[in-house]
Amino acid sequence: MSGFESHASLFDGYVLGNAPLKRLATGFDWVEGPVWFGDADCLLFSDIPNNRILRWNAETGISTYRAASNFSNGHTRDRQGRLISCEHLTRRVTRTEPDGTVSVLADRFDGKRLNSPNDVVVKSDGSVWFTDPHYGISMDYEGSKAEQELPCCVYRIDPETAELRVMVDDMNCPNGLAFSADETLLYVADTGRFRQADPQHMRVYQVRDTGPLTGRDFCKVDVGVSDGFRLDEHGNIWTSAGDGVHCIAPDGRLLGKVLVPETVSNVCFGGRARHVLYITATTSLYSVALNVRGLKTV
Repeated sequence: MSGFESHASLFDGYVLGNAPLKRLATGFDWVEGPVWFGDADCLLFSDIPNNRILRWNAETGISTYRAASNFSNGHTRDRQGRLISCEHLTRRVTRTEPDGTVSVLADRFDGKRLNSPNDVVVKSDGSVWFTDPHYGISMDYEGSKAEQELPCCVYRIDPETAELRVMVDDMNCPNGLAFSADETLLYVADTGRFRQADPQHMRVYQVRDTGPLTGRDFCKVDVGVSDGFRLDEHGNIWTSAGDGVHCIAPDGRLLGKVLVPETVSNVCFGGRARHVLYITATTSLYSVALNVRGLKTV
């Protein structure tokens, strides 16, 4: 099929020949962190270098949700539907309350400033898990260049005590992350420290409430790196890559690709039945309707 690259017959059943990739908007600098708000029928995503969170709606197109967003990167929603955001400039994870006020969930660990929280997910128990690489403090393009005070780790925020715990500490720069449907597994992408010699792969960890977790190598995309990703209802991972979005089976096999003409940064499922894959890719926002639903998280 045009626009798709199949590596397994299973993938052929996930894509629709009459539903090609669509470019919904363009003209941005580096877009990231898509999150679907079904109750508002819109998608929010970050245009990091331009320091703003944008809103896309099928009827109205692009509008500004928040200007001066503290160079926000990844977003998700918690179990109450509130927006959870990773901010590079302020080096913190925040929650936007229903009245629009912003609460700080985490900005320090052991008295030291976080690096630049990157991507975030919320577990069914209400705990918030986020990655903290150094990208937002390594240059001024996506934040503000600053001294790194902590190793690059994955953290868990306790829903009751707000205590911060290190959950993954064996990566150079943890980036995207997602839970399996039963939340027994945590997938994390390591995009490295801008060095080709660094491991740039995805690992999977057995989940528990105390860390560090024990993991193993899961997969490595064959073009570019895995950055952000989401799971579908069958446990397949739809991950960003240099040539589009790769669909990876639960056993790590490449099933197929959605080919995108720009480097993809992140994805999320949305639409009426969670059957539309929204894709942030360098300067543009794309979508493709699929014959599979995204894993329900809220």
